[in-house]
Amino acid sequence: MTASDFWLCRTCGVEHAATPQVCAICADDRQWVPPDGQHWVTLDGLVADGMQSYAFELEPGLIGIGSNPPLGIGQLGKVVSTSAGTVLWDPSGFLDDAALATVLECGPVLGVVASHPHMFGAQVEWSRRLGGIPVYVNAADKAWVMRPDPAISYWSGRLELAPELTVLQVGGHFPGSSVACWHAGADGRGVLLVGDTIFPNPDQRTVAFLRSYPNRIPLSAAVVQRMAGTLGELRFDRIYGLHTNAIDTDAAAAIRFSADRHAAWVRGDHDDLT
Repeated sequence: MTASDFWLCRTCGVEHAATPQVCAICADDRQWVPPDGQHWVTLDGLVADGMQSYAFELEPGLIGIGSNPPLGIGQLGKVVSTSAGTVLWDPSGFLDDAALATVLECGPVLGVVASHPHMFGAQVEWSRRLGGIPVYVNAADKAWVMRPDPAISYWSGRLELAPELTVLQVGGHFPGSSVACWHAGADGRGVLLVGDTIFPNPDQRTVAFLRSYPNRIPLSAAVVQRMAGTLGELRFDRIYGLHTNAIDTDAAAAIRFSADRHAAWVRGDHDDLT
């Protein structure tokens, strides 16, 4: 299969086996369709337009991979190194020879996994070009896979990809929304990769919990407290979000504080201030 045999939605950057009139992922109330309609592109077309990958070290054992200019939502993919091999988290919709070389230089690749459907990117294409490695998709989000492939393996609850890497289903943004806990990260204090299952805020001390980030649709107090309780099962001190947004330290406390603050506001505890 060549790069021209599948299509990418320009708005979300997710690969599709065919080009429907509208991208179902974008038509959902968590995303958006441009006013002038849906636009589609191939990898060949992106390369011809001058798009290139770039990579840099976030910390020892963790590499960020993106594209310039950004495609779709523009997530920064993460390559996590473990004693058993590497895992590609939240893959970009764009890949080129340089991006593949960066991943392969980090060691044998155990698989590709995304935090939720907005971050599927070109997950199947990454798998094929990396030798058919597994693509792990949470079973609750199976309906959002727009390019089915035998490499896709469905999971629920908890996924242990390596002794140092646990993927945990948290829900909220999507039913299958997940985080990856890299136990060896942050000098052994633990790193949480969250996509936008939760979103590290610009203050670098708090996080946001939303059903839709572009459309500002909130989650209920009960759901946010459930998410915080699930995240409490993990040990971590640092968070990396969807882009370069991060909380460098005390991230577990930041989640607990942010969940309580969110719940108080949506319950109406502070309506006297509005």
